[in-house]
Amino acid sequence: MRIIIDNKIPYIHEAVLQLTTDVVYVEGREFTPELVRDADVLIVRTRTQCDRRLLEGSNVKLIATATIGFDHIDTAYCHEAGIKWVNAPGCNAASVAQYIESCLMLLKMARLEDLTRYTLGVVGVGNVGKKIADLGTQLGMRVLLNDPPRAEQEGPDGFVSLQQIAEECDIISFHTPLNRGGAHNTFHLANEEFFGQLKRRPVIINSGRGEVIKTEILKAAMDRQLVSEVILDVWENEPSIDLELLSRVVIGTPHIAGYSADGKANATRMALEAVAAFYGLNMTFNITPPAPPQSIIKVDSYDEAILRIYDPRNDCDALRQAPDKFEYLRGHYPLRREKQAYQFDID
Repeated sequence: MRIIIDNKIPYIHEAVLQLTTDVVYVEGREFTPELVRDADVLIVRTRTQCDRRLLEGSNVKLIATATIGFDHIDTAYCHEAGIKWVNAPGCNAASVAQYIESCLMLLKMARLEDLTRYTLGVVGVGNVGKKIADLGTQLGMRVLLNDPPRAEQEGPDGFVSLQQIAEECDIISFHTPLNRGGAHNTFHLANEEFFGQLKRRPVIINSGRGEVIKTEILKAAMDRQLVSEVILDVWENEPSIDLELLSRVVIGTPHIAGYSADGKANATRMALEAVAAFYGLNMTFNITPPAPPQSIIKVDSYDEAILRIYDPRNDCDALRQAPDKFEYLRGHYPLRREKQAYQFDID
């Protein structure tokens, strides 16, 4: 079994040796047809476009992406070529929830207002969106859910239209996959019509896919004061992001909301277990991130504890100082553990 692996996938170097020693590591954007021709398996991230150009004529049998999203995989071509692909649904859902919770704590601190007076709209209620909805409920907010595919499958109870989200929500958080066309298109879902329906000058948060929000229309909405603040972790045209928009958002980060060490470990484990299952191997992979340097946090409040564990302003500052290093900041992202790695000592 020959495996080509994105060299930014963490915690994989020793674990993959349970499967094979024939392993090649390469930058995500440097996968080439020549490189993958004799490979059996590719383990990738979103930066590798797995399409006909890369795969045609190769020996590849399986693509495992260590990500929730899979819009970088040409699934139609893979079906045509008999190449199986798997993603890692839910692997970093808790990490994105951590990012959103920290952003909400910053919002609460800046506005000196209790979040319980706000209505939160969650657009896309999959593994991540469900955690954001639960977070909103835990924080005492009214929560509205928009997810047309789920509403079709499960019935409309519990879901609302995107128009109702636009009209009634104070905070709107996007967590949809990127679907370009089809019955449930999400490409430029937040477009002229959507922003024109806003009633409450909401905070807009996007930590799903950059192309879900139309950049020029978002900037126009900011000009017209249709929105109050904007928080973006994902951008159109990554890594060549809109620098004007970066200068105007209250928090702008380099697509790292899901980049906790815990989320990365989950994704790596899921990718390796998918490879093992594909070859009929009954194997498990125990991947545990290192403990944080300081696991006991003494603070005055829960809000302070959340920001001590993770403060997105640090990632925002790093991106603003070097926006041309968007990919570097992602690829060299430092250790960030989730809440379960800490004990709180709150006075």
